[in-house]
Amino acid sequence: MSVRSVHIVGSRGGGGAERFYVRLVRALHDAGEPTFAVVQPGSAVAADLGADLPVTRVRMRSVYDPFARWQISRTVRRLEADIVQTYMGRATRLTHLGRRGRPVHVARLGNYYKLDGYRHADAWVANTAGIRDYLLDNGFPRERVFLIPNFVDPARATDPGALTLLRRALHLPDDALVVLGSGRFTRIKGFDVLLAAFARLPAEIGGRPLRLVLLGDGPERGALEVQAQRLGLNGRAHWTGWQADPGPYYDLADVVAFPCRRAEPFGNVIFEAWAHRRAVVTTRSLGALESTRHGDDAWQSDCDDPADLARGMAAVLADAGLRRGLAARGRERLVTEFGRERAVERYLELYRSLMGTDPSSGGK
Repeated sequence: MSVRSVHIVGSRGGGGAERFYVRLVRALHDAGEPTFAVVQPGSAVAADLGADLPVTRVRMRSVYDPFARWQISRTVRRLEADIVQTYMGRATRLTHLGRRGRPVHVARLGNYYKLDGYRHADAWVANTAGIRDYLLDNGFPRERVFLIPNFVDPARATDPGALTLLRRALHLPDDALVVLGSGRFTRIKGFDVLLAAFARLPAEIGGRPLRLVLLGDGPERGALEVQAQRLGLNGRAHWTGWQADPGPYYDLADVVAFPCRRAEPFGNVIFEAWAHRRAVVTTRSLGALESTRHGDDAWQSDCDDPADLARGMAAVLADAGLRRGLAARGRERLVTEFGRERAVERYLELYRSLMGTDPSSGGK
C-alpha cells in the first residue's frame, strides 16, 4: 500500500538537518512512494530536492505566522496526505491538523529541543536513543515514540583528475595529509577546539605536510578565522565555505575530524565520512558515543580537550593501516546498520502502522 506523505521544513539553511531532510524525501520519492515537500522559498533545500519532486513553497516567517499555518493546512488537504512529517520547531509549531486520525502528524526530532511546541503531534521520531529517552522522560506516550537513526546516501567516488584540480584550488601540496572538519560554525560543533588541537600537531608527519580543510560556514566563522590567525595557522588552514556537493572534499581527506561538544546529539558528518571510506577522529559527544566504537570504527577523544584531540589525530594520521581499518569498519556499519534502504523501510513501516494498516509494528 502506498503512503502519501508530506514533509515540511521551515528553515532556510543548509546544515546537517536540512541535508537529511533532502535525503529522506528523495529516498521515499525514489522508492516510488507519493512524496511531497513543503519548504521555504529560496531555501537551500528547495534548490537541492530536484525538479522531479513535487514542491510547495510556503513562507514561514516565524512560529506564530497565522497565514503560513493556514497555507500549510490548505496544502495538506489539497495533497490528500496520509502522513504529515515535520522537521524542527518552526514547521512543527505551524502544523496543526485538527482532530486525530488522517492525516497523521509525525514530528521528527534530531536534537534536545524544548518540547512545548511538539506535544500536539500524533507521533514522534527520534534519531538517537538519547533523544527518544528524553521524550519518554518528559511524558510522551511510549507507544507513539519511535527510534529511526539517520542515514546517508552511497557516496560517488570523485574522479582523480577533479581531486587534483581541487587540491590546486585550495593550494594544498600534492603530498599533504589532510584533516577535514565539516559542519556549521557554531559553538556546539567545536571548531575552536579543532583549531587549537591542529595547532598542536607538527608541521609534518612521516615527511608529509599537514593541512586542515574547513568545510562549512556559520555565525562563528569570523571568530574562528581570528583564532586561526592567532594560532599561526595561516597557510595551513583552508576555508571552503558551504558546498552544494561536499563529496570531493571528503575524498580529499585522510582523516575527518568531528570535534563537537558533549551536547551534540548526532553527527551526520561521521556517516558521511564512512560513506566516503574515510577514518574518523571524534570527540565523545552524546551522538558520537552512540554511533561509534573507539578503536574499531573511529578514534574517540575527550570533549573540549584540544590536547587529547591532537593526540588522537596524530595517532591516526601516523598509521595508514589504522586509517584503513577504521574507515573499512565504519563503512561496513554504515551499510548494515544505517543504510538508505533500511531507513526507508523503517519509515514506511512506521507510517503504515500509524495509519492502522500494520498493527503488528507498535512502538519501537
